[in-house]
Amino acid sequence: GADLKERAKMHSSEVSSFVSRARATINELANLPVPTIAAIDGTALGGGLELALACDIRVAASSAKMGLVETKLAIIPGAGGTQRLPRTIGVSLAKELIFSARVVDGEEAKSIGLISHVVDQNEAGDAAYKRALALAREFLPQGPVAMRVAKLAINQGMEVDLVTGLAIEEACYAQTIPTKDRIEGLLAFKEKRPPRYKGE
Repeated sequence: GADLKERAKMHSSEVSSFVSRARATINELANLPVPTIAAIDGTALGGGLELALACDIRVAASSAKMGLVETKLAIIPGAGGTQRLPRTIGVSLAKELIFSARVVDGEEAKSIGLISHVVDQNEAGDAAYKRALALAREFLPQGPVAMRVAKLAINQGMEVDLVTGLAIEEACYAQTIPTKDRIEGLLAFKEKRPPRYKGE
């Protein structure tokens, strides 16, 4: 999260500018056309959790600490937290966490759907990072165009009604049809070999 000692020295106009830049940066992360995975091995409070919420998938150590604690400081999450947390865990539970400024550990975060995977911390302190890398390795062999448009279809579809979402899916699927990768995938399946995708 933000450096609160630094924030206390800022003029109110500087705070607005700082939060606006943070929001823009986090939105850029959310809009990356590739899968993103947040690995939370320590503490992700306030802006740190907002950054993680902008990722497609979150992995945390059981000992990790997460929360949107801004109401404790008489402010609210300002870099997407009030919008992304309810979309991730549901409106009522998001309100409870934001209103109480509650901090949860990895186990509770997993039970409420805030994270996808919880792992026991290791001696090196990088258990979530290692699990995130393992997930990324599962994604790597897939067709790059398909990964990009799948993310686009999911992200855009979640913001609209089902009928519109299905139209978005159809339009995204259509982008995969003329690709060389689609032909390569079919050939690789027929020839019983791993595909060699090039993102074309």
